[in-house]
Amino acid sequence: MSNYQQYQRIVNDQMTVSKRLLQCYKTLGLNESELVLLLQIQRFFHEGNTFPTPTEIAEYLCCTEQECSKLLRCLIQKKFLVIEQKHNEDGIINEYYSLEPLWETIYNGEVKENVPSGNDSHENIFVLFEQEFGRLLSPFEIETINIWLDQEEQQPSLIKAALREAVLMGKLNFKYIDRILREWKKKGIMSVDQARKAGKQFRGQKKADRPSQENKRDISLYYNWLEDD
Repeated sequence: MSNYQQYQRIVNDQMTVSKRLLQCYKTLGLNESELVLLLQIQRFFHEGNTFPTPTEIAEYLCCTEQECSKLLRCLIQKKFLVIEQKHNEDGIINEYYSLEPLWETIYNGEVKENVPSGNDSHENIFVLFEQEFGRLLSPFEIETINIWLDQEEQQPSLIKAALREAVLMGKLNFKYIDRILREWKKKGIMSVDQARKAGKQFRGQKKADRPSQENKRDISLYYNWLEDD
């Protein structure tokens, strides 16, 4: 290989890294593992992969797939990484990571120290969801939970209650849980106790209205929060 070819290969292998990010990542509340993960995502971008999986990323980190998924979750919670959607040429919606919030904070905002609140309730929600689903949550599912917590200001206890309701109904999916939360909010249900009372009232009415012999199935096990009381 000639010197020129060797030099060109080196040039093609370079990637621009923000000096500002390296200077202030600690002030932002990022640790070295999170920093390297962000740089790996940036590298994937340059290679044309805008939505690498935790498995793909973990291959280039000193951590497991589970630990990588947790790091992604933390970055999304800290609002340095978001998941966006776009339509491809065939009209199919694809998800992709965006580092725009990170660059916005570094270059256009006032950099303040991002200190964890010390409240483990949010973190426990993700763990509980993974236990019930029996798998790691996808980045999009993590983003959905963050939307419930941050944008919609749902209480962690109600989110957990909605998850339990979905398990009871045998409809363990995020769309159904989201519909439960929206219906509770519509009805002004703000606590687990209120949700429990509404459920008992609904099941009592259904039991009284149910024909004794036409349907032997116990519909109390199929309570639908989407129906009116």
